[in-house]
Amino acid sequence: MTDPNSTVLNLDWLISVDDHILEPPNLWVDRVAAKDRERAPHVELIDGMDYWVYDGKRYPSSGLSACAGKAKEEFSPEPLPYSEMRPGCYDAKARIEDMDRAGILASLCFPTITRFCGQLFMEASDREFGFEMLQHFNDWVVEEWCGAAPGRYIPLMLIPMWDPPLAAKEMERMAAKGVTAFAFSENPAPLGLPTIHDHGRYWDPVMAAANELRMVASMHVGSSSQVPQIAPDSPFMANLAWGAIRTSGAMLSWLFSGMFTRYPNLKIALSEGEIGWMPYFLERAEQVLDKQRYWVSRGQKFMDHATTDVDMDTLNIRELFRNHVYGCFIEDHHGIASLGEIGEDNIMCETDYPHSDSTWPNCITGVKKVIGHLPAETQYKLLRGNAEKLYRYTPAEPPSRLNG
Repeated sequence: MTDPNSTVLNLDWLISVDDHILEPPNLWVDRVAAKDRERAPHVELIDGMDYWVYDGKRYPSSGLSACAGKAKEEFSPEPLPYSEMRPGCYDAKARIEDMDRAGILASLCFPTITRFCGQLFMEASDREFGFEMLQHFNDWVVEEWCGAAPGRYIPLMLIPMWDPPLAAKEMERMAAKGVTAFAFSENPAPLGLPTIHDHGRYWDPVMAAANELRMVASMHVGSSSQVPQIAPDSPFMANLAWGAIRTSGAMLSWLFSGMFTRYPNLKIALSEGEIGWMPYFLERAEQVLDKQRYWVSRGQKFMDHATTDVDMDTLNIRELFRNHVYGCFIEDHHGIASLGEIGEDNIMCETDYPHSDSTWPNCITGVKKVIGHLPAETQYKLLRGNAEKLYRYTPAEPPSRLNG
């Protein structure tokens, strides 16, 4: 890690904590036994289009997931074959060339066909085989994706959400390979799973493992497999602009869950949720705590809302946020203007390559337009220092110059 106290800080590079892999077609078929190649996730050409095939279902790749190299006027949600994608979408070495061009020193990448927290395998008819596929994905990420360019990719693992004790064992296995982050859902309820408030403590094995292993729970927007709608007939554009409501809900749920008290080393990163909403919801959470804490502490219930066993007398919203919650931004002028309220130690950069929200190939120049007025030490934290510290990650030395 570059010393942030050195006289000259390199502000020409960023670490993106939210990018995406469109899995190469050979990922699973190269790793499973020959007899399982038709059962494993694989790509078939059907009527001129590439489809992922698994467990009797077909999945095309959305064009919005592979926008790198296209003008925004060309964006489309229509299916897109691999032959029409930029190689950096699915090839780790080609991605490095795109990263160098955009000033991205290192990248943490979420999966695509598995969905953001491995829902594909949870929903499969054979979860035992699904877990085997999940493990193959985890090994591939470390050995081939990250291994293609050491020091340029931060490995992110999947867990079997349907079996927390098994998930804890998989976390231990991958931690031994240097993994410091696992994908989790912003809201497990729509997936048919207990929430983090479950009185049966369903998630305790996972959170205990994360606490002990110092693994970051990385939650991408949409990892509940839902796109919230303002109303049944509200336009997509309105719903997408409203999307931060999911991320704010995740943050509030965790702050009032008691998880951070039980697991003091646990940290969460909220990917692709932006940060401008954070000051308001932190303030509102404190107002609610101040006004409502007494009757809640008495165990009284309001309508059908759940009760809580969290100690309201010791709950400190700001302290929990500072110690456990990390927000991520692409282009959020309002959030940066509120940095004094949010805290410069809790914010990281992302570029969303190769999705439609991405700033590629203008990633470093774009973010500098948003944060360039800040002190160099603060810029360094947002660009890469906070990510290096959170993920305990030492990137490779930056290339000598940007390419193009």
